[in-house]
Amino acid sequence: MAPVTTTRADQVAARRAELLDAAQRVVLERGLANTRVADVAQATNVSGGLIHYHFATKDILLTEMMRTAAEADISRARRIAAGKGSALERLDKLLRHWIPAAGEDENWLLWIDAWGAGLREPAVAGISAELDAAWVAVLQSILRDGQASGEFSGADPADIAVRIGALLDGLGVRYTLGRNMSRRQLLEHARTAAALELGIDRSAFDGLSGR
Repeated sequence: MAPVTTTRADQVAARRAELLDAAQRVVLERGLANTRVADVAQATNVSGGLIHYHFATKDILLTEMMRTAAEADISRARRIAAGKGSALERLDKLLRHWIPAAGEDENWLLWIDAWGAGLREPAVAGISAELDAAWVAVLQSILRDGQASGEFSGADPADIAVRIGALLDGLGVRYTLGRNMSRRQLLEHARTAAALELGIDRSAFDGLSGR
């Protein structure tokens, strides 16, 4: 078997991934507002200069970290939207994917931190808005499919998607912060709100549980 050749590009990509992973760990421990390039350098035992070689500024490092952390979840959401099944089935899968998997869901901890930090840091606000819009666009595509097939009624899918997305975000925050809500209750609120918005009976979701 021929030896595996590692190119310069491979090495750079691997180093960037290592630094982004370290940045995520540091942010989860210290918070976005309190994370310094020096903290990430210490976590990876490299110099701050090396980090700046790969990421010119702290803002670029942190926004790229957030985008990378969200990539897998958003990609899965898009696969759900483009997948098999009725619009209702895909909507329910997306609702269950959107809400936190557990109270210590790391991506939700990052997003909650980012929403707060974004009040004072434009770069963080920008990446938060970008990622929020990506989620809402996926939801909107399913709602449009459902209206086209006659499964859903309601108003403009873009408006409905914004309202449902905002509700899911708010519920997710309450759940993640431990505000006396179980994940089952969170999903129930999400399904009830979606049913009201889309002109369907709440019971339509009952046979979909666990799929």
